[in-house]
Amino acid sequence: MPPSSTAIRKTIEAYLGRHSGERAALGGLLAALDRPVDATARTTLPGHVTCSAVVIDRQGRVLHIRHRATGGLVLTPGGHIEPRDRTLLAAALREVSEEAGIAPGSLCLTRQLLGSPIDIDVHDIDANPANGEPAHRHYDFRYAFYLAGEEPPTIALQDEEVSDAQWLPQPEVTSPTLRAKLLAARLNGQPEPVNASALIHDGAGRYLLHLRDHKPGLIWQSGAFALLGGGRTHDDQSLKDTLLRELSEEAPDLRLEGLEPYAVEAATSVDGLSVPVQVFAGRWRDNPDRLRLHEGVLLRWFTLDVLDRLRLSPATRDLIRRHAAENASDGGPTVVPVPWAGGSRTVLNGVGVHLHLEDDEGRVLLGLRHPDSAYAGNTWHYLAGKCEQESAVACLVREAREEAGLVIEPEDVDLAHVVHVVDSPDGQPLMQLVFRARRWKGEPKVLEGDKCLTWQWFPNHELPERLVPYTRTALAGIAEGRIYSQLGW
Repeated sequence: MPPSSTAIRKTIEAYLGRHSGERAALGGLLAALDRPVDATARTTLPGHVTCSAVVIDRQGRVLHIRHRATGGLVLTPGGHIEPRDRTLLAAALREVSEEAGIAPGSLCLTRQLLGSPIDIDVHDIDANPANGEPAHRHYDFRYAFYLAGEEPPTIALQDEEVSDAQWLPQPEVTSPTLRAKLLAARLNGQPEPVNASALIHDGAGRYLLHLRDHKPGLIWQSGAFALLGGGRTHDDQSLKDTLLRELSEEAPDLRLEGLEPYAVEAATSVDGLSVPVQVFAGRWRDNPDRLRLHEGVLLRWFTLDVLDRLRLSPATRDLIRRHAAENASDGGPTVVPVPWAGGSRTVLNGVGVHLHLEDDEGRVLLGLRHPDSAYAGNTWHYLAGKCEQESAVACLVREAREEAGLVIEPEDVDLAHVVHVVDSPDGQPLMQLVFRARRWKGEPKVLEGDKCLTWQWFPNHELPERLVPYTRTALAGIAEGRIYSQLGW
């Protein structure tokens, strides 16, 4: 079903909000939308709507093709709307696919225009007695797209309608109105994320997923589990603003901790476009049943072992698994699942183990964490790890061997200090155990370069400025002969 008069009018009014001086030129179309006619039908006279695709490559050039029906004019791909075109933008995508062989998946929206037309051109069409068409007017809605890939796709021309294709620099674009708006918009052909999503986890291997409404053709990832989030609008100052707005609309009571950019992923829109998505990772540890959900069906926690049983896009499944793998054992704060019973919450403490190693000169061993580490990037820290299904001492022995190639016997280990840490008043409490090894074999080596850049020995009075806070607390406690400290309570 072609776009309705209401939808077309809404698109025009948004366009006129940016180009108010063109209202008079679009007066005939606005008047037609008030009549009981289909403004998209080529039989509607004295004028009707058409759509074009303005495809911009990585060099900022615009695709033009030579149209046989116009006597060989060099124009952007475009044409009449067909009954199966759900939106004006979908009509533009169909035209460029038919005339130039460029599939929607090879294209993406621009940050400047998003899904709005860059230009609505009004031009007269001469009579065509052969087709029984009198002279009439076209109101051409022009949508801008970037190429999603680095290399231009192969052009496959529709021989019966077009005869040539060429990429023209923007100052040479044949349409004066389009040329002016392209230059004003500064469209450089470099794709940017236009959507933002939240990868929400509890820090203990559970991920919060949103079951979307089942409305095929209308909702992105209809009827499937997905991340919360959505598309950027012209009012959003940043992609983080986009995400926070979307979260406030979808689940207004949801408040995330540590929300930071995590990855840029490619998704596919309902129109088949490639969609660069900025994914933010954030923590939350509450009961999703307590949230007001204004969009979709439900929110639920899921662990990695059930992902294959869900209707979930492969890209989202891979994203979750990658995040879980990167945060499985990085020496950062450890949290455990929060059990729920009768609506009350019992919070269990996480456990981390840390190696306090001193050489013959009394210097302590510290490692510089990788800048991209999920916890304490570019900061000095003890050799550390999360305590899994094992004793704390066994964990320490394993981590020392895996991270630095050090061989430590369990009987050579003593508990030196405990730091009871909480990051925020309602955060997960963490019991950080620091063990001193009296003897060991081997010299510290970097064996996990994605987590640690180097090992270095530091005198207690010359500790690095960038040091994990609870590591500094533990070092001070050990130097003073204390066994226990608290931080953040």
